[in-house]
Amino acid sequence: VQLQASGGGTVQAGASLRLSCAASGRTFSGHTVGWFRQAPGKERDFVAAIRWRDELTYYADSVKGRFTLSRDNARNSVYLQMNSLKPEDTAVYYCGAIESRAGWSVITYQNRYNYWGQGTEVTVSS
Repeated sequence: VQLQASGGGTVQAGASLRLSCAASGRTFSGHTVGWFRQAPGKERDFVAAIRWRDELTYYADSVKGRFTLSRDNARNSVYLQMNSLKPEDTAVYYCGAIESRAGWSVITYQNRYNYWGQGTEVTVSS
């Protein structure tokens, strides 16, 4: 699976952005798609994940209530709607895919993901 992340940009605090993660080569079927982010000088952290087959989602506490995941079967894409953005959301955002048979308990571990996109940069100014 090849992943393409897009939708990043520079916005002011309180604004919204929608990130996209599109798959090519094969579908997301049988996978869970996760978003991680890496701020300058920091480690890559888990943001959110969605299981393709039943749209089960899980969010990091830092984004819960502000970020929402969805999927589009026809476009083989996952979307991360980010509302009420804060300066601390500034980071490069990466989407990854993990085979769902690996289990739901491992979705927050980036080293368990099989495929990664190239990252899209989000900058939130105060």
